[in-house]
Amino acid sequence: MTELLRSRAAAYAVAARLLAVLLLPVAFVRSPCHARRLACQWALALRYPAEDLAGLTAAAREAFVAARTDAFWRDGQLIGLTSGHRDAARQHAMFTAEVRRTGSVWAARRLVLPPEESAHVGGFALDVRPTEGAAWLERHGAAYHLHRRYDNEWWHFEYHADTLPIRLPHPGAAVLVRTAG
Repeated sequence: MTELLRSRAAAYAVAARLLAVLLLPVAFVRSPCHARRLACQWALALRYPAEDLAGLTAAAREAFVAARTDAFWRDGQLIGLTSGHRDAARQHAMFTAEVRRTGSVWAARRLVLPPEESAHVGGFALDVRPTEGAAWLERHGAAYHLHRRYDNEWWHFEYHADTLPIRLPHPGAAVLVRTAG
């Protein structure tokens, strides 16, 4: 089954690349200075139709689009967005569900933060896919101010324009760092 999923993902990647190349002339007519970027965005929107960049800060959105465009054209790597901005109510519901699932606030914080601490609510956090795309972003993301924050979440990146954030073992570790110091 895993092999079937891998081959399907590879076929989708090839189709997205081919589509982007085919869309380049149309993108050039529409925006000559940004044709590659536009063709990439169109192709990735078809590959990842459910993703939603709305709610991200303008800077985080711009950084993500620039990074995924470079990954796509320079290295043939697709990067999709699984989750970006979440409103406080949705983040609270996710946190509450994780508390119920784990039976503990502290255990829940290892995967989901309450809304007042989540960078998703602020529009700065991005959960990306696939693992190869996240690996590309981990290697090259600093050039776009996108940084992986947690050791236990290969998919979670945050936009930080002026700082290099501390890499933490898990989301709840930030509280442990603040209280220990």
